[in-house]
Amino acid sequence: MPRLPDPAAAAAIAATPVDAASRAEDLVREAAALDARHAGATAEELLRLALRERVAGDVALVSSFGAESAALLHLAAQIDPAVPVVFVDTGRLFPETLAYRDRLVAMLGLTDVRSVGPDDATEQRLDPIGALFARDTDACCGFRKVEPLDAALKPFRAWISGRKRYQASSRHDIPAFEATATHIKVNPLASWSMADIAHYMRAHALPAHPLVAQGYPSIGCAPCTSPVAEGEDPRAGRWRGQDKTECGIHVSPAGTITRNKA
Repeated sequence: MPRLPDPAAAAAIAATPVDAASRAEDLVREAAALDARHAGATAEELLRLALRERVAGDVALVSSFGAESAALLHLAAQIDPAVPVVFVDTGRLFPETLAYRDRLVAMLGLTDVRSVGPDDATEQRLDPIGALFARDTDACCGFRKVEPLDAALKPFRAWISGRKRYQASSRHDIPAFEATATHIKVNPLASWSMADIAHYMRAHALPAHPLVAQGYPSIGCAPCTSPVAEGEDPRAGRWRGQDKTECGIHVSPAGTITRNKA
């Protein structure tokens, strides 16, 4: 009698690099079609498409609860306060960020905020004294932020990002819909300017992140974030002095981490 194939082995064989590449290509085509179909849509319209109509499938919103996060979170909460919000607590964030998160969650009535981060065993193995950032920022971002976020996003087909074109030279051409190797990404605020964000936050009496007043227009982990001088790129204080401009969660369909184009 012929031996039946082992289901686990069959699944492993099915999950080949060719399949992954094909899926990434499909996502690129899908994102391009969505972007063309909804060209000119407002931020509110894009969020309704993502949260109510699920045009890209099951979706989560990823937020750093950083300098400009309140605007997107407020917009989303008006449509669906139960939207899954994924927050990555790297273990190296400013205390002000954690307090700001708690304040916004309560203020906006968000009911499904999921804080994720590296597990203790991984942190002890890779960064026992907390100094990995000083010698290998990509590795530090990888286990503290990228891997926990990847795991948190597995149940979802799409995720919502707060990136904007004005923020950095590496973000100047962000579309409303784009693809990664595994997900559709929705960027409802891509076309918003710094003035748009400021106007929206004033109009809705949204509190600013406490570090903004201290010269931090972009806020990440404490060891790798510094104040920005007037006239500098808003993200100039992130990994200052390096060509690194992204932590690694924003990658191309081929898995390439964005680097500075300036």
